[in-house]
Amino acid sequence: MTVERIMSKDPLYVKDSDLITHARQVMRDHFLRGVPVVNDHMKVGGILTDGDILKVKSTKSNVTVKGYVKEVPMITPEMEILKAARLMLDANQHRVPVVSGVDRQLMGIISDADILAAVRPTKKSPPYIEEIMVTDVISCYPDDSVTKVWHQMLEHDYTGIPVVSHTNETVGMVTRRDIIKAGYARVGEVDGRGAKAGDAPKVERVMSTPMYTLPPEASVKEAIDKILQYDIGRIAVASNKKLLGVVSRSALLSACLVGTGF
Repeated sequence: MTVERIMSKDPLYVKDSDLITHARQVMRDHFLRGVPVVNDHMKVGGILTDGDILKVKSTKSNVTVKGYVKEVPMITPEMEILKAARLMLDANQHRVPVVSGVDRQLMGIISDADILAAVRPTKKSPPYIEEIMVTDVISCYPDDSVTKVWHQMLEHDYTGIPVVSHTNETVGMVTRRDIIKAGYARVGEVDGRGAKAGDAPKVERVMSTPMYTLPPEASVKEAIDKILQYDIGRIAVASNKKLLGVVSRSALLSACLVGTGF
């Protein structure tokens, strides 16, 4: 199967000359996790992600998108989707523009969720998610400040952080998109609403609930199905409401490539 079969056509995009604050508003208004960046000739230069948006420290700025663009692998419509998956994983990107060969004209966009919906685990894939979950998980509490969690996301390049009670019971998940959607879209001495850091909102005001969980003995396919069903970037692994680990889209996609030659 080729990328053209599963890519999203006519994606929203921003220009590298646009103000970064404009791009942030576009992503917030349309709940986008990533948006292609093009020049005046529609040649793709890279992608702007929600992680890049979190680094914007000003509500008013003359800084353009160009300084925040991330380079991406060249994925074309005729490329095999498993090859595209490998390129995305190697580049640590969750969504990538699809371009028309050497002139890099924007043709569409593809995400790891698009690929997960089209592939299935192989006979050599790990049978249970406990084999691919990350156990050294950074979590937060509902009464932590959004600013603290924001810094953790930036420091560790996380797209989401589990929220647990003070007895380590699963509560919810706070993601980059939650923070941007809520309007708290910058870090520093003040937050996105103009409040001082000490007055920053608590995680409980922006987090997504409930936290979707699976037991450690769940299969890779079960995890993929649940992630696609709820359009989430990661699934928590828990037992008796206690958080054990997290499985991401990237980990699931890697599991599906085992034994394929990619």
